[in-house]
This record gives sequence, C-alpha cells and structure tokens, in this order.
Amino acid sequence: MALEGTYVPSNAQWVRDQVAEYEASGGTRATTLPGTDDPVVVITSRGAKSGNLRKNPVMRVERDGKYLAVASYGGGPKNPSWYANFVAHPEVDLQDGPEKHTYSVRLLEGEERADWWEHAVATWSTYGEYQKKTDREIPLFLLERV
Repeated sequence: MALEGTYVPSNAQWVRDQVAEYEASGGTRATTLPGTDDPVVVITSRGAKSGNLRKNPVMRVERDGKYLAVASYGGGPKNPSWYANFVAHPEVDLQDGPEKHTYSVRLLEGEERADWWEHAVATWSTYGEYQKKTDREIPLFLLERV
C-alpha cells in the first residue's frame, strides 16, 4: 500500500531536482549521487509534524531484499530531517529503479546494528569517514518490505 497525501518538496534544490528526474523517468535517470557513480534510492516518508509526504534520495544499501537508511547527515552533529519522520511514522515507500514498494522501518541496535553498519561501510566507505566526523552514533534504520 503506497503512502498517500500531499507531497511537499525539499527546500534543497538538488534534492527536488533529483527526485523529480528519478520519478519522471520511472527510476532510470538520476539514479546516482550527483557527480558520482554511487547508486541511490528514493524514500518517501510522512513528515513527523506536518504529516505531508517528503522524498529523499538516499544511498542504496541493500541486502537480501532489505534496505538500510543511514542517518549520517554527512557526519554532521545532528540527524537528517527524515530521521524524525521515520521515528514518528515507521512506514515508508522506497523506489529502487523501477521497483516501488512499501516498507516497515525500525531503528537498529546492538549486534544487528553492528552487522548492518559493517555492510553499510562495505557498500559505501564514506560512511566510515562520516562517523569519524561526529560524536553521535549514526542511526541506522532497517527497511523491510510490507
């Protein structure tokens, strides 16, 4: 079941542009982080306060049909805005290329988090650099298809 509601685009122009191109092409264009060959997926979440739909390109970290959303915020001192959305409304839509499905979301802890963190860094090594830049433990959300 896809999320329904009013979509409010990001304040960041590059995010708006990437999401628009990704969706307009059915997931065949704008599938990498701008300026790289690193693949992204587009995640639609419900705003924690507004309830409006928000869309974000997120690095593609997948294993066995499950996806990981890494709340790295580039190693910044705070979580990305979508972190609060995931906590308040733990169901999202994820589009990976042409495939779009609904996923349940849960914050990982302990050994499960350690296992997925290792996979995230193996998939995109920059996450390890981001962790070195911040004092907070970067939150990891596991997305499992509903």
